[in-house]
Amino acid sequence: MSNYKNRVFDEILKFRMNVFGAVLISGPKGCGKTRTASEQAKTIIEFQDEEKRDYYLQLVNNYPTKLLEGEKPILFDEWQDAPKIWGTIRKYCDDHPEEVGSFILTGSSSNNVQTPHTGTQRISELEMIPMSLFEMGDSTGQISLIDLFNNPDSFIPCESKMNIDDIVFSICKGGWPKTIVQKGDKEKLYIAKDLFNQTCKKDMSALDKIKRNPKWVSAILKSYSRNICTLANTKTIYQDVYLSCGMSESTFYEYINALERLCIIKDVNAWSPLLRSKTNVRSTPKRNLIDPSIAAVALGASPESLKNDFNTLGFLFESLCIRDLTAYSSKNGGELSYYRDRYGVEADCVLHLDDGRYALIEIKLGNNQIDEGAKHLCEIEKLINEFNQKYPKNKMPLPSLKLVITGTRFSEKREDGVFVIPIGCLKD
Repeated sequence: MSNYKNRVFDEILKFRMNVFGAVLISGPKGCGKTRTASEQAKTIIEFQDEEKRDYYLQLVNNYPTKLLEGEKPILFDEWQDAPKIWGTIRKYCDDHPEEVGSFILTGSSSNNVQTPHTGTQRISELEMIPMSLFEMGDSTGQISLIDLFNNPDSFIPCESKMNIDDIVFSICKGGWPKTIVQKGDKEKLYIAKDLFNQTCKKDMSALDKIKRNPKWVSAILKSYSRNICTLANTKTIYQDVYLSCGMSESTFYEYINALERLCIIKDVNAWSPLLRSKTNVRSTPKRNLIDPSIAAVALGASPESLKNDFNTLGFLFESLCIRDLTAYSSKNGGELSYYRDRYGVEADCVLHLDDGRYALIEIKLGNNQIDEGAKHLCEIEKLINEFNQKYPKNKMPLPSLKLVITGTRFSEKREDGVFVIPIGCLKD
């Protein structure tokens, strides 16, 4: 297809297709699952194509193997509309163990479909997220996160082209591929607003055919957004929602679960190394959404209003960086957590790669916060060294990197070993 923007997930999908007979791509609506899959598919079957839907459903219910006869790889888009195809593909993979990369399945809420068998070792699941700044063309990509892990000495200072206005607009616009083809700023910003409205009014009820109140969905997302990138506990969020709409606690948790299944809520878990007593280390998940634009819409925030509210902007900037760090580390099995203890020592993110290496990361919007962020990272590294001296038989690995990700223009390597990296310079 023409005008396709390369994604970090392109290489991940290719790799999985070289290993497994089928790959399931899940993720929030509008993040580009179908388009990315279409780039690698040779046959596309869209179960929501109204002209062919009845024909496809008749086949899948009566002669499902007929749908596997096209040129491979075959893409089954919105496969959850025809769940019998899962078992058909699973059996094909069992019968043809030598074949890999034969099928791709996509679906926004497919993780809610009940199938009689899992796809373990036949159908690999890949979770996509919205596009990063580099994928959108906003980051220069002069600094590769993985290259920095592999060779910190390769760092070369550079300058971001993104100013504060660009960053604020990117937060409000979000990483939705559909924004790329829009010409005007107003149109770009409306994509996230429409997604928010569709989530509240349609997707939450369509998920499992259970009628849900759009106003209650909106209230939960507003409260989540007010607490984004904080350690607010669920009881705090529930009390906030209860005061606005009187929702019962059991219904609240059911709605939260549905938003997680739609890949809208995406909390960050705590990292709990044995550096302190467990009672001294925070373990509450850090509240987050899959994309900061959803929070901006929920709060009724515009680029103009956010520039006058640096407190809220700081939290939304952190959410943006979490999204991008997730994307940039995904080829290396990156997992994000955070660290915070009762003594004020913290790291906004701890990024672990699948080979055991990790980075301590602070996220600071402006220059005046960089020193504080770097101090926190060095304090954690000091704690690890003290732990290793005290328990030499149970040594913890030291961080491979200490990073302060910023909304500033210039990158640098500080004397304390901390790298200051503008988000507008970063790539995978």
